[in-house]
Parts: sequence; C-alpha cells; structure tokens
Amino acid sequence: MEKLKVGLIGAGSISSFHAAGYKKLANVEIYAVCDLMRERAEASRQAFGAKYAFTDYEELLKLKELDAVSVCTWNNTHAPVTIASLQAGKHVLCEKPLATNAKEAEAMSAAAGQAGKLLMVGFVRRFCRNTRILKDFIDNGYLGDLYFAKTQYIRRCGNPCGWFSDRQRSGGGPLIDLGVHMIDLARYLMGRPKATAVSGVTFANIGPRNNIKGLIRYRAVDFDDYCNVEDFAAAFIRFDNGAVLTVETSFSQHIKEEQVALEVFGTKAGATLEPKLELHSELQDYLVDITPVYSVENDFAVFFEQEIAHFVDCIVNGTECLAPSEDGVELMRILDAIYESAGTGKEVSIIR
Repeated sequence: MEKLKVGLIGAGSISSFHAAGYKKLANVEIYAVCDLMRERAEASRQAFGAKYAFTDYEELLKLKELDAVSVCTWNNTHAPVTIASLQAGKHVLCEKPLATNAKEAEAMSAAAGQAGKLLMVGFVRRFCRNTRILKDFIDNGYLGDLYFAKTQYIRRCGNPCGWFSDRQRSGGGPLIDLGVHMIDLARYLMGRPKATAVSGVTFANIGPRNNIKGLIRYRAVDFDDYCNVEDFAAAFIRFDNGAVLTVETSFSQHIKEEQVALEVFGTKAGATLEPKLELHSELQDYLVDITPVYSVENDFAVFFEQEIAHFVDCIVNGTECLAPSEDGVELMRILDAIYESAGTGKEVSIIR
C-alpha cells in the first residue's frame, strides 16, 4: 500500500499530538520534520521515525514526494508557511487560529482554492465526543432553532508567556488562544451562521502573574516575562440568522477556579456542553434534564487522533471536511472585530 507522506512544520508541544495521530494510521508515514531549533527538529525526526529533519520549511517543501503537512508554528507564521505549502502542492492542516487577522486568512483560503488542495483548520474541539453527540441532537431537530449561546474559558492564573504573550507572534492573548475554541465551537453547533456585528472589550490589568508560587503551570518553550496581550476579553456577537453569542475568556482572572462552559438555547430545548453534556427540555408537561450515556473521552490526544484521521480521510477518500478554511476565515473576521471594538469602544459591523 502506498502511504501518504506527511511533514510536520514546527516541532513544539502541539506537533507531538499531530504526530501521535499520524502514527496511529497504517496508511500514513511521517516523512519529514522542520523546526527552527536544529536539535528539536532532529529529536522529533528520531522520535517520529521521519526520514528528514530541516530548520527551513522551504527546504522541506522541496520534497516532491511529500503529500501533506501539519503547520504547528507561531500564529504569525501560519499564513506564509501555509501559502507556501499549498503552492508547493501539499495539503495543509493548520493549527488554530488560522492566522493573526482576516486578511491573512482570506489569502490562505484563496491559495488553497488556486492550488486545488485541502486547507483544514485545527479546530480540534469539533472532534470531541460530547460535541459530536450534541451535534447529532441538534441536526435531528431536538433543540429546535438555536437563538442564543454563551461560552466561558476563564483561567485564574494560566498565561503560558513566551510567544503566547507576544502580540507580534501570537496576534493577541486569551481571545485568540482560548476564546477561539469556544467561539468556533458555539458557531459550529449553531449551524455556522455568519457574524454581522460585534461588541467587545479587553483588559490588561493583571499581567502574567509569574510571581505566584505553588502552581504547576504550562509554560511556552521560549518562556520569558514579556507580555503585551490582554488578560481578559469579553464579546457580544450577532449573527445573520438573528442568533447571538456571548464569550468570556482570560489568562488571568481573580476567580476561585478555572471555568470552561458552553451552553446553547433553542426553541425546543437547551443544552450544556461544558463542563458536562446535558439537555434541558420538557416531557409530559414536566421539566426534564437529560444526560446522554456515552463513553467519556477526556484525553485530548484522542481528539487529535480523530482530527488527524479525518484530515487524512479527506485527502485519501475525498470526504467533506468538517473544519474547512472558510470557517477559519469567518472566525478571524470575528476576532478582528472584537479587538477593533475593544479599541474603539464601539460596536463593529462586519462588512463582506
């Protein structure tokens, strides 16, 4: 069997999840790895059983036999690396966010169309078991028409610093790192409506809080104390079908514990996705709460495995992509509008 040859561009922590997903598939070979740090590129090559290791992604892309790449680099490099990969004839799975702004994202999506190659966005939470189950209920009309959703992804003390808190490389703080997951997930469940107007606020009053003792925290490989991104962001988003979404997200907030929450409300029923999947409705004139019974998958590695398997399936079998580049573009338009609204203090209309 001829195996699909894939490359990993960026050998940081997220690439290990991609690699594990590819390694699970009998029809895939991790063929090449690239990272700015030669030692890390070589270590990843050995760990993943790849044939080549590079420090320049353009050299990796010269491999004509390479079929596809995962782009797992800093946010501000997603656009140039992805566009170059597409132009080199490779299919691309690009980690979220697709870019640092909508203009870059639009150029990436256009490049995919021109090349006739797949550009999939790494919206891994779309592949979680609870998401798939709730989507099944929604698609079969159980919730009726969805008109409102609210989300939270709030950390008490969780700024990874390094490139995450350097706006030039990340494009922003918790909004573009954490909020991106929840906004996408809510919009996906609501049927992917297009945003028409946004009101947003951001605050940078607390800082990275590296003085805090007693915590085991995830830190970027290039960790330092520099931080010029927001601590907290909140937004109110209107969609073209009349639905509304609210979002709150933070790296640092004075709360008791981390909060991850997503609720959607429909004309027939409502549902809580996070922290626990439940549906809220009425039956026989009684209010009822319904908890689907399913095997819980709390391991993010499993979700990445399913995401990677879907990416490969789309390439090999032409399966319709569940996270197309158009969704990444739409999300960047929303994020751009939130940051603009926060800067101007006014509601921002999204013009297409």
